[in-house]
Amino acid sequence: MRQLPPTSSALDEETARAEVYGLLAQLYYAPPAPELLALLRIAVTEAPAPGALLEEPWRQLVGVSRAMSDQAIAQEYDALFGGMGKPEVYLFGSHYLTGYLNEKPVARLRTALAQLGLDRAEAMSETEDHIAYLCEVMRYLIAGDDVAVANLARQSEFFAEHLQPWASAMADAITAHPKAHFYAALGEFTRAFLNVEAQGFDML
Repeated sequence: MRQLPPTSSALDEETARAEVYGLLAQLYYAPPAPELLALLRIAVTEAPAPGALLEEPWRQLVGVSRAMSDQAIAQEYDALFGGMGKPEVYLFGSHYLTGYLNEKPVARLRTALAQLGLDRAEAMSETEDHIAYLCEVMRYLIAGDDVAVANLARQSEFFAEHLQPWASAMADAITAHPKAHFYAALGEFTRAFLNVEAQGFDML
């Protein structure tokens, strides 16, 4: 969160990418903690290079975080993604890929995670196709110390198989929802960031 959009330095760019995925994971997993929102509200909104693709959606996200209270953002999260039974908006890949939860995409994902040496933490109640979990996996593939796993080839493969086919549809569902304000801005930023990621991987 210290410097978004990414800088021109390759090392700084990789750090920024990992931080964005980590931020998305936190914002989508649960109502954001006051400490996280406090950091978001003081984040720099000007890109190092004018016209950067993420500058405007990032500015909008920071702006709406400043305009809303912690309580209002938490209530919005619960209204969109929480509650008993069917949520207003799903955060699970299997829903967008098949129309159902816990379908074949989850099984394929678990196989891919096992090949990476990863599995779901016992404290996590959601299935592995939750957007927060997948963002955290991408953060690990960027910032992890094991270069046999944490490398661009693995990032590109995982992104293309488990995020790219559905995450933009999720962002569209969020931004279109009438109850979404903070999360509408987050959806716009998510879509823009994923587009930048896809373009970058296409250039490999």
